[in-house]
Amino acid sequence: MFKLLFFFILIFKFAVVSSMETVAKQALLYDLSTNTIILEKNSDELMSPSSMSKIMTIYYLFKKLKDGEISLEDEFKISKKAWKKGGSRMFLNVDSMVKVEDLIKGIIVQSGNDACIAVAEGVSGSEEFFVEELNLLAKEIGLTDSYFTNSTGWPDPEHLMTARDLLTLSIRTIEDFPELYHYYADKDFTYNKIKQSNRNPLLFSDLNADGLKTGHTSLGGYGLVATAEKNNRRLILILNGLETSRQRSKESDRLIRLGFNQYKNIEIVNKDTDIKSIPIWGGNKKTIKIYNQDKIAITIPKKLRKNLKFHIKFYTPFMAPIKKDQAIAEFLIKKGNNEVLKKIDLYSRESVEKMSFFSKVVQNFKYLLFGDSIFVE
Repeated sequence: MFKLLFFFILIFKFAVVSSMETVAKQALLYDLSTNTIILEKNSDELMSPSSMSKIMTIYYLFKKLKDGEISLEDEFKISKKAWKKGGSRMFLNVDSMVKVEDLIKGIIVQSGNDACIAVAEGVSGSEEFFVEELNLLAKEIGLTDSYFTNSTGWPDPEHLMTARDLLTLSIRTIEDFPELYHYYADKDFTYNKIKQSNRNPLLFSDLNADGLKTGHTSLGGYGLVATAEKNNRRLILILNGLETSRQRSKESDRLIRLGFNQYKNIEIVNKDTDIKSIPIWGGNKKTIKIYNQDKIAITIPKKLRKNLKFHIKFYTPFMAPIKKDQAIAEFLIKKGNNEVLKKIDLYSRESVEKMSFFSKVVQNFKYLLFGDSIFVE
């Protein structure tokens, strides 16, 4: 019978986890440096993302640029549909030709709905075709609960996202387009002799924020996707469902500061480290090394004093065959009360083939004759 084994590794002593709360209806605060969620509230609840969904429109445009299908100097013609669109605007002139780079700034800084439609029509021929492609791309990059009906975030009961999907989209934007991401830090942009400031309040604070996008509709309330970097840590914050822009500004500032000031990162194991050897049953090797593909780290409250425990979890005996880089164990990070804070997959360092029939017979006979466990390391 398979037994669940836990190998105790280390114990560190820290204090009690302090709770972090928010008045927002949906929220996520995430430390990208350790892939740790610090605050989570209704993160899988469908919501109206308003102009925060423009991040997806920009993501698609960035992808086209990276793939070489368009360039920053290319120009798109402004249709009557784009020119007439209400809400936030870049103030484009109908039938004018506008550079892609200007449209990027018009969407990110000025939240221009006219610029979004211009991009959609320039890339896909129509906003309708663009939205179809947007939904396909969203699934490809891991947005599991998002559905787009337009390129702008215009209020629509069917235009929906979750805070978790906005987090995924933000991470993909930062990691997939480092050479283009800088546009999200622009504080203002002047087009057609009209200067507009970025609506992201954190860009004008001392938090070293460099993105991403605000939003507001009557359906979703006031929201924000923000990110800031300090002391080799990058925090990403998603908020929605706030009542006023002032509340959004104060709450986002408060939570980012709490994340930096009251939490710290602990790096436990470096990337690509052989962590342990575990026993294998029925294979041409008795043991196999397991390792972590990414560094193992966690963000915890600075005042944490209870035991923080680290375990390796796997089932034994583990049966061959095993493929190289197969996930076969987990690294568990627990609080002193055994609550699991984080799980990280561990992988096989090499392949293990099945033992030949004759070898199995000999091994089983040896076990029956001497009573020695073949699973002892």
